[in-house]
Amino acid sequence: MAHARPNLNGMSLVFADPPPPETRLRAAIAAANRRDETEADALILAAARLAPEADRRIRETAHRLVAQVRDNGPPRGGIDAFLHEYRLSTPEGVALMCLAEALLRIPDSDTIDRLIRDKIAAADWQSHLGHSGSLFVNASTWALMLTGRLLRPDNADRDAPHDLGHAVQRFVARSGEPMVRQAVLAAMRILRRQFVMGRTIDEALERAGSPEHRKYRHSYDMLGEAARTAADAERYHAAYAAAIAAIGNAAAGRSVEEAPSVSVKLSALHPRYEAAQRERAMRELLPRLADLAERARNAGIGLTIDAEEADRLDLSLDLFEALAAMAPLAGWNGLGLAVQAYQKRAPAVIDWLTDLAARTKRRLMVRLVKGAYWDSEIKRAQERGLATYPVYTRKVATDVSYLACARRLFAAGGAAIYPQFATHNAHTVAAVLEFAGERRDWEFQRLHGMGEALHDQLIEIGRPCRVYAPVGSHEDLLAYLVRRLLENGANASFVNRIVDERQPIDAIIADPVATLAKAEPKAHPNIPLPRDLYRPERANSAGIDLADREALAELCDGLAQALATPASAGPIVAGGEIAGGAELVFGPADQRRQIGGVVTADAAQVEAALAAASRAAPGWDRTPAMERAAILERAADIYERDRAALMALIIREGGRTIPAALSELREAADYLRYYAARARADFAAPLVLPGPTGERNRIALHGRGVFACISPWNFPLAI
Repeated sequence: MAHARPNLNGMSLVFADPPPPETRLRAAIAAANRRDETEADALILAAARLAPEADRRIRETAHRLVAQVRDNGPPRGGIDAFLHEYRLSTPEGVALMCLAEALLRIPDSDTIDRLIRDKIAAADWQSHLGHSGSLFVNASTWALMLTGRLLRPDNADRDAPHDLGHAVQRFVARSGEPMVRQAVLAAMRILRRQFVMGRTIDEALERAGSPEHRKYRHSYDMLGEAARTAADAERYHAAYAAAIAAIGNAAAGRSVEEAPSVSVKLSALHPRYEAAQRERAMRELLPRLADLAERARNAGIGLTIDAEEADRLDLSLDLFEALAAMAPLAGWNGLGLAVQAYQKRAPAVIDWLTDLAARTKRRLMVRLVKGAYWDSEIKRAQERGLATYPVYTRKVATDVSYLACARRLFAAGGAAIYPQFATHNAHTVAAVLEFAGERRDWEFQRLHGMGEALHDQLIEIGRPCRVYAPVGSHEDLLAYLVRRLLENGANASFVNRIVDERQPIDAIIADPVATLAKAEPKAHPNIPLPRDLYRPERANSAGIDLADREALAELCDGLAQALATPASAGPIVAGGEIAGGAELVFGPADQRRQIGGVVTADAAQVEAALAAASRAAPGWDRTPAMERAAILERAADIYERDRAALMALIIREGGRTIPAALSELREAADYLRYYAARARADFAAPLVLPGPTGERNRIALHGRGVFACISPWNFPLAI
């Protein structure tokens, strides 16, 4: 049930059901999200640190694994080979990254043509031809080289007028650039096979039965990003249901640990899977999820809920807890959750999952990953002006967090947790092997098309490995492709470094615990906190993490108190409010709802205000610029201090949502601090002109005069 808090005007602010009281472990998760990164680093360092003898064994195992991968030569196929050849340190790698990322958002073919022309034509594709041992990569290079040549101006090929590229270029001149667009899309379809297990679940299952894949277990993920409409959600639900049926048939009576499984994205099952819509998600999304879970149970396979953006984690845990407690799923040990080690909350989430397993008398599958949304998490926190980041800013801290979480998973015991370690990092693999000791009830995981050389060795020593196998058409590939390129295309990626003979093995298997312990400062020096993004010039406006229950509850209490006070407005002249007959004001969202009254200024009051301002102008004009800047900064501080009252006014008068009201308040605070900073900068470096006697005079900052204006209504606080 929703609840409302009435104000004195009869209007009300309606909130969704309050979240259930937080347990001690859920409170610990929330606290970890707000934790200072230096403090968080200290905790994971303590949890991951081992005795010197254990470190030595890990280093020896990791060295042996990398040496064997290199003895096999450069990657000969799949994503590994592609990323090795077109890493992000090359112009061609950047061009491909830009092309893939931008194609996600381009709505029309003309823009696609221009983008292809811009990103492909200028690159030096020929320099990559024949470098790779992969037939796929060399074929891709030839296609890109040909496309690039045919998109160059005619005079670029005058030295080679009879080559194939020139012939095709003349053909394109007659046929038009749509042919090129179709060629690039065809290349994307070829690329799909390297990144995606199959276009359909049946095709993926057939491929999984080939000798190349038969030695692995598989977890199938139906490609596609967040549902935008209810129809999208229904389509994804049907695709998951069909996949579960097909995977169940292929399971052939194997145990839930050994059988193929399915991975589910909650954002695909509901268009409003977000913290602000918790009540609706629990009402509409949970039944869909429960239906898929029951199907998976009946099919004898596992179902893992994939990780997504950090601000959705709390809602995901609510849904997962409700699912784990459902009676129809009792006794089924196939329910799983992915945990992202790059989030500062990860160890606390594992503690909560261990407790949940005991409370619901089941064993949970936990897939430990490092995380695929780091770039967007950093930018989102900066844009929202949050107090801290939800993720570690240093890559090495994520590696240490992964080790700390891995030890926690083993410590939970086999009755509570079935650990699944998704990694392509040899040191991480060696550490997990050390942590496991003689335990056998766990597995490694890798992405389809990546890490074969490393994980083949693990299978040879008897460790089961599961492939995360995306399924879908090339239209659904791009978002997944971009995440994989961002994760693994950089020079610092282990996927690139493991096969780079120029990198000493000891350097790429360096102990992350020792590296992080020596790092100063602990947080990345080039990634300031969101509040410090514009320093030293000015502070960024402070935001609110609307996915944080404690912060949201505090804000809602403040809004309710503010909305309990009738709003009134009227002219103020020379510091005094002018009385008069008030005109009633009604809410734009519901014009039956009175929100307050306003006394309208007349022409005489405008003239009086102008006169009063003119009398005060000389004094204000003599006020030093630094003092005026300080006044603007104090105003920004007061805006943020009283933000609940100001946001309530924006919500009431403009019919705005809470996020929109918060955005306007932050914009107003940013304006004030920005102009204060400009005044300080101008005062520190004033404009100087030659004086009448040759001296240089300082031009004082001053006002431009007194005038009256009617400000636009659409952003009243900011404007």
